[in-house]
Amino acid sequence: MAFPDRIERTVELRHPPQKVWDALTTAEGLGTWFGNKATIDLRPGGAAQLTWDSGDSANLRVERVEEPAVFGFSWHIYGLPEDDPRRTYVEFTLEPAGAGTRLTVVESGFAQLPDDAHAAAFGGNTDGWARELGELVDYLDAA
Repeated sequence: MAFPDRIERTVELRHPPQKVWDALTTAEGLGTWFGNKATIDLRPGGAAQLTWDSGDSANLRVERVEEPAVFGFSWHIYGLPEDDPRRTYVEFTLEPAGAGTRLTVVESGFAQLPDDAHAAAFGGNTDGWARELGELVDYLDAA
């Protein structure tokens, strides 16, 4: 049986692409809506880290930077041991939509996982993106 390989979500934002880009690609933005603190070296091959007050953290590798339209990174797959080399790829695409922005996020790479790991990672990240994009909307609306 083939498993879904990607999660895709699109959200219409009332903010211009540059404001959304800054929320996605700066330490201040990422550290407010996606984590509690962030660092980012915004260049292909650059490192980024998200940390939460809970003590959890996520290490990202910046893969694609095409300001202000495409930002992509890879990261560790939820539920796998920290030393597992498999990663998923997350890509944000920003398109002007009237006075706002249509933001699409796609996370791919789940098909490489066995049954049990796929269920945990795909399910966890499907729910996670719904929450995180809601937090992005709240962050942008409050700014």
